Amino acid sequence: MRAVRYDRFGSTPVIVDVAAPDAPDDGVVVAVRATGVCRSDWHAWKGHDDSVSLPHVPGHEFSGTVASVGSDVSGFAVGDRVTAPFVFACGTCEQCRDGATQVCTRQQQPGFTLPGSYADSVVVPHADVNLVALPDEVGFAEAAGLGCRFGTAYHALHDRGRVAQGEWVVVYGCGGVGLSTVLVAVAAGAQVVAVDVSAAALERAAALGATTVAMGEDAPSAVQRLTGGGAHVSVDAYGSRATSVAAVASLRPRGRHVQVGLLLDDEAAPAIPMGRVIADELELLGSHGIAVGEYAAMLDDVVTGRLRPAESIGRTIGFEDLPGALEAMDRPASGSGMVVAVF
Repeated sequence: MRAVRYDRFGSTPVIVDVAAPDAPDDGVVVAVRATGVCRSDWHAWKGHDDSVSLPHVPGHEFSGTVASVGSDVSGFAVGDRVTAPFVFACGTCEQCRDGATQVCTRQQQPGFTLPGSYADSVVVPHADVNLVALPDEVGFAEAAGLGCRFGTAYHALHDRGRVAQGEWVVVYGCGGVGLSTVLVAVAAGAQVVAVDVSAAALERAAALGATTVAMGEDAPSAVQRLTGGGAHVSVDAYGSRATSVAAVASLRPRGRHVQVGLLLDDEAAPAIPMGRVIADELELLGSHGIAVGEYAAMLDDVVTGRLRPAESIGRTIGFEDLPGALEAMDRPASGSGMVVAVF
C-alpha cells in the first residue's frame, strides 16, 4: 500500500510502498478515505514529540471504511463507515472506566506512537472501544477532522470550558482548531471574538459569526472592551507563549481559560501571571482531544445541521499532495481552515 514516510526529523517526506497491515485480534484495519493535515503532524515531523520513532508514517485524524476485522471484535463489520479519536484508549484503566478515554493512561496514538493515516490503511486497536460509526449523512472529508480538530474544539468548549448560551468566548488562533472552536461556540449560543495575525483567517472567522481582532500587544485590551470586561471563556487554539498569555489576559474575573494548542520546544513554558489567577479566581484548564462517549451528541448536532464541520475545511488535496502539504507548514499559511486529503 501507499504511505507517506520520513526517515529523519525535518527531512522531505516521501511516498513509499509498504506492506499492508493485518488486523489485530481486538482491532480493525480501516481503509482511509480522508485524512487531515494538522499542526500536530508538523510537530511530530520536526522532532518535537519524543513518542515518535523513525522511520515514521504521520497522520492522526481520519475517516474511512472497515477493511478487515479481528476475531475478538463484535461491534463492527467490513464495509462500515467509521472514524476514531486520535487517542486510542485501552478501555480498562481507571480513566477509561470513568469515560475519560481521551486521557487513558495506556493510550496509543496514530501518527505518533503508531503508524498513522497518511497511508491507504491504518490500524485501530481495541476497536470496540475506539471506533465510531459514521452516519451516512456525514461525509468522509468533514468526518476526518472530528477525531482531532473539530472534536477537540467540541470537548474543549463543552466539557472543559463549560460554555453557556450568551457568554463571551475569545479564540486565539484561527487555523483548523480555532475555526472549529468558533463554529462550536456560535452553535452553543455564545458571542465570539476571534484573534489572529492573518487577515484571511480573520475574514474566515468573521464569516462564521465571530467579531475579529488583529493579534498584537493590545489584543487583550481590545477583547476586554468588546466583551464589556473580558471573556467568560478563552481558548488558545494556536499554542505559543504569546497566545496563551494573551488569552488569559483577555478573561473577566472568574473566567475559564482552556489551553488546546500544543506548547512544545521553545514555547513550552509561558509566563502566566499567577497573581491575577489568584486574585480573579481564574481557571486554567488543559484539554486533550475528545472522549469516545462525546461522539454521539456531536454527530447528532452534525446530522441535524446545528454543527457544520465542513465549514472549517479550507481546501482538499489528493494523496500525492500530502508530503508537500506537511512541508508547507514550515511557512506562513497562505489560506485558512483545515487541509484535508481525500483519497
